[in-house]
Amino acid sequence: MTTFRLTNDRLLEVSLQGEKVMALAGAMVAYDGSVRFEKSMTGGEGLLGALKRRVTNEGMALMVASGTGTVWFANQARELTILPLRGEKLFVESRSLLAFDPSLRTDSVFTGLRGAASGHGLFTTTVEGTGNVAVMSFGHLLEFEVGPGQPLFVDPDAFVGHRGSLAQEFVFDVNWKTMVGQSSGESYQLKFTGTGVVYVQPSERK
Repeated sequence: MTTFRLTNDRLLEVSLQGEKVMALAGAMVAYDGSVRFEKSMTGGEGLLGALKRRVTNEGMALMVASGTGTVWFANQARELTILPLRGEKLFVESRSLLAFDPSLRTDSVFTGLRGAASGHGLFTTTVEGTGNVAVMSFGHLLEFEVGPGQPLFVDPDAFVGHRGSLAQEFVFDVNWKTMVGQSSGESYQLKFTGTGVVYVQPSERK
């Protein structure tokens, strides 16, 4: 597993010792040592997964950094969080992914009405296995625990990802957004039930 460390809340430092790391194309801001950068055609999902991603338009422009040295990554000064996975599956919006271990497997899954109504597309990304994932957010990433009998409701525009044994449901609330002045007419929320963690940014997606 490659070593991920936050230099600060907007800069990711990855140490490579003859290893590789997958990252958002163009996110490298500095490096030292002997490191090579190449465009990644398949990411961590193989050729069929890459073709599926192209068909579903759930695109991530990725690059692979390999060699020995230290690489620093950032993107639009967004705040960063490292999420270690231990044989788990993380559901995450592709536009929130900055970097991840190449040993992790990625895929696209159908989000249905949630993606269509919020304008973020019909599919979202999964990252699965053991390794580190660095995600981006507008503001400090918030973690909300969900337990039995304690559902969580989330604005789709603030949703970043989730993991655990959670069921997701799309619900409507006519007055919810109207009351806070963000929009008028019918509004919608994501409802999570089960046991797990939901990741939310304290800002609507730009």
